[in-house]
Amino acid sequence: MSETQKGKQHPLRLLTAKAIKVFTDLGFEIATGPEMESEWYNFDALNVPKDHPARDMQDTFFIEKTPDILLRTHTSSVQVRVMEKQKPPIRIIMPGRVFRHEVISARAHCFFHQVEGLYINRNVSFADLKQTLLYFAREMFGADTQIRLRPSYFPFTEPSAEMDISCNLCGGKGCAFCKHTGWVEILGCGMVDPNVLEKCGINSKEYSGYAFGMGIERITNLKFQVKDLRMFSENDIRFLKQFSNTI
Repeated sequence: MSETQKGKQHPLRLLTAKAIKVFTDLGFEIATGPEMESEWYNFDALNVPKDHPARDMQDTFFIEKTPDILLRTHTSSVQVRVMEKQKPPIRIIMPGRVFRHEVISARAHCFFHQVEGLYINRNVSFADLKQTLLYFAREMFGADTQIRLRPSYFPFTEPSAEMDISCNLCGGKGCAFCKHTGWVEILGCGMVDPNVLEKCGINSKEYSGYAFGMGIERITNLKFQVKDLRMFSENDIRFLKQFSNTI
């Protein structure tokens, strides 16, 4: 009789659990929402213009015969649902699966997983955001990890930034993995646009906040050097056996 095989947690679940623990240790609470959303929660309330490319059929899965209903393209829709119902202070993280009309390849998939965060209170600053993300990066990738923030654009944050970490393979010296730059991008972030606060019934003159979002597949790639995203959804037991139940 063959030895009974013990199951192990999926690497995406492991990294999601790790990210959740880092942020809940900082006082964030978990919030969830539906995967099928309206345009209001997915786009309108988040300051996404009517002519934004993300609304095109080529980028978003709309539900047949109900053109204003879609599969959410980010977990930011949960932010709107919470802000509509809860008065600040708000400190939440939103893990979940999202969907985009992508060609499936080693670097992209039509569904993936995110963890987003939102903090709304009086006098919240970009410095608060930076310190939170620095703490996360060092808890996830090691105490010597450095971060840098580069200006970017997102419709729902202003100012906006993309965050890089020092390459965890070469320690920032430069290698093929980081394209010899010493840095690897891991997430987008920024201060919540006042228009988003107002649309959700929060006084933007009294409150401010920050938001961030990361792809769990991206984080898992960096942590375990998995080069093909398709491996995460193929359930090949030879692949899954490589991962411990804890990280």
